[in-house]
Amino acid sequence: MSERAARRPDPTPRFDEVDERILWTLAEDARIPNNRLAAAVGIAPSTCLARVRALEDAGVIRGYRADVDVARLGFSIEAMVSVRVHAAARHELRDFAKRLLRVPVVQDVSFLAGDKDFLVHIACTSTEQLRDFVADELSGDPSVATTQTNIVFERLVADRTHQGRSFDELRRWRAERSSG
Repeated sequence: MSERAARRPDPTPRFDEVDERILWTLAEDARIPNNRLAAAVGIAPSTCLARVRALEDAGVIRGYRADVDVARLGFSIEAMVSVRVHAAARHELRDFAKRLLRVPVVQDVSFLAGDKDFLVHIACTSTEQLRDFVADELSGDPSVATTQTNIVFERLVADRTHQGRSFDELRRWRAERSSG
């Protein structure tokens, strides 16, 4: 783990319009070289690098990932499995999530509010592998009360180039929706 990743993020980071332009540009293309990123947001490359590092240190930028099409790798069955944990196992929620993240077919785990505790995104090579995951890793766990499995027919991913270009635009969009 890098020194930067080991630091605790600032719970209330402060950032300005330049930082916002950096974030939007990186959300569109996380592989953009620093000199092109600096030019795109109108600052010097050294300033840009310092700002990106500050955003990483503050925990605003959590990481950079490749969006892998798992179906092309043979994992053609994707599912979202909602999980409810027994009330007596509430103290084990974090450990349960960490255990799930170590299972190779698990793509990600989300904590939920509401009648389910987790939403587990998995990618499998077959319906048999999906069944085995649900039966062995979830239903076989004594802390699990219920599961509900939903197979993903198609996964649509937001195209960042056609989304809002600033947080102010997102705030205006939200305000327009809530006032009408």
